[in-house]
Amino acid sequence: MSPKLPAPYAWLANETGPKVLLEALALFGTKETPGSASNPVILGWAREVGVARDYANDGIAWCGLFVAAVVKRAGFEPVKAPLWARNWGTWGTKAAAPSLGDVLVFERAGGGGHVGFYVGEDATAYHVLGGNQSDQVCVSRILKSRCLAVRRCPWKFAQPANVRPVRLAAGGALSTNEA
Repeated sequence: MSPKLPAPYAWLANETGPKVLLEALALFGTKETPGSASNPVILGWAREVGVARDYANDGIAWCGLFVAAVVKRAGFEPVKAPLWARNWGTWGTKAAAPSLGDVLVFERAGGGGHVGFYVGEDATAYHVLGGNQSDQVCVSRILKSRCLAVRRCPWKFAQPANVRPVRLAAGGALSTNEA
């Protein structure tokens, strides 16, 4: 079943890879549970990647958990301590410029970080498919100047042919504090 993507990103449903993108898209729309309850799907990701002891509720930042679940499902090993977004700055291989499915690591105001997958860019922002963006898995525009690292999957055979830079029209507000 294809996720219901917003119109500017509907083209993503026709992409055939990379596997990290397909796995991330399968989780599109997953939402944090408001209040003291937690979404059992998100808690399941913590069990899946072996961090359930450190991740007890979805009120804890879960962008790194989302990326860990996605890369594991795509057949790659997540970073150690994947809940810390900035740890993803050492995963895979360094890329000079982002392409479809790359992991992007961002700084956040007041410290900390954010991590998600590149789906495109406009003149000033990257369009990032990530978790814990407005408390859900969605695409957000994040200023390029906040990007700390661009990491490419450690391909086991060959890089998929559709891994490429994607130019998009600017649209929607810029994300300033992912949560």
